[in-house]
Amino acid sequence: MRRVIRRMREITFALVALTLGWAAHAQGTAPPKLLYDSKPGESPTLLVLGSGHLANPGRDLVNVRVDDVLTAKRQAQIAKVVEQLAVFRPTFIAVEWPQAVQSKLDALYDDYRAGKRELAATEREQFGMRLAAKLNLPRVHAIDWVNSPPGDDKSYDYPAWAESHGQKPKLQAMVERITATTVRLAPDEPIANWLIRMNRPQSLLDNHRMYFDTASIGDSESQPGAAWVGGWYARNLRIFTSLTRLGAGPQDRILVIFGYGHAHLLRQFARESGAFRLVDVDQVLKAE
Repeated sequence: MRRVIRRMREITFALVALTLGWAAHAQGTAPPKLLYDSKPGESPTLLVLGSGHLANPGRDLVNVRVDDVLTAKRQAQIAKVVEQLAVFRPTFIAVEWPQAVQSKLDALYDDYRAGKRELAATEREQFGMRLAAKLNLPRVHAIDWVNSPPGDDKSYDYPAWAESHGQKPKLQAMVERITATTVRLAPDEPIANWLIRMNRPQSLLDNHRMYFDTASIGDSESQPGAAWVGGWYARNLRIFTSLTRLGAGPQDRILVIFGYGHAHLLRQFARESGAFRLVDVDQVLKAE
């Protein structure tokens, strides 16, 4: 730990020295634009659409299943959602797909537009690709990052640590709370209504607050919960940074479609950085 703190100090001192050096040698040269200096009128508009996974991959602590969205009833509801999202007129659509394999997403999108394949039962395709094709956008942007954080997996495995260190009751209480507060799609509920409920700021905050309990799994010597949550924040910062690199200008509108566990942090980063002008989901989607 002392070594880490010492290294952080070294980096800070190096940044200060670099700044002073830049000031001394960059007379008359315009400095790079910082997010810190963003002004509302100069920022793109951002709509973050958090969604339950329509085809859940089963990778979360609590995995919520959604009924078949490929039925005629659900397809009609999805078509209505896409019609409403089209009114937002996004110029960029970004989805939960690894940025490192953008080419695979490009191929899937191109094949869909060419009529060579049907849409899969995922939110990135049902909402993202369908809307992008409707608006004749050239690409759906992959902005996710799914690599492993530094260190060994054991350092982040808070469920295993809780099981072996007497914190299983706390872990079980967390699972029960997440299960009870998850915004589920009711059998007769329109998908637009479900998305609106899910994306209310209080709903997003209620979902996000569980990460603080996750961070508390551990003791004074080992803190796998805090390490895992730190990795979660780092992943979302990477996603957010990819958003800022899309090249969008103040006239652009970006739609981001991600699992709704990401939505609170992405909105928080957008708001606090000043990089985007936020639009709420209920300003675009209307309940049936």
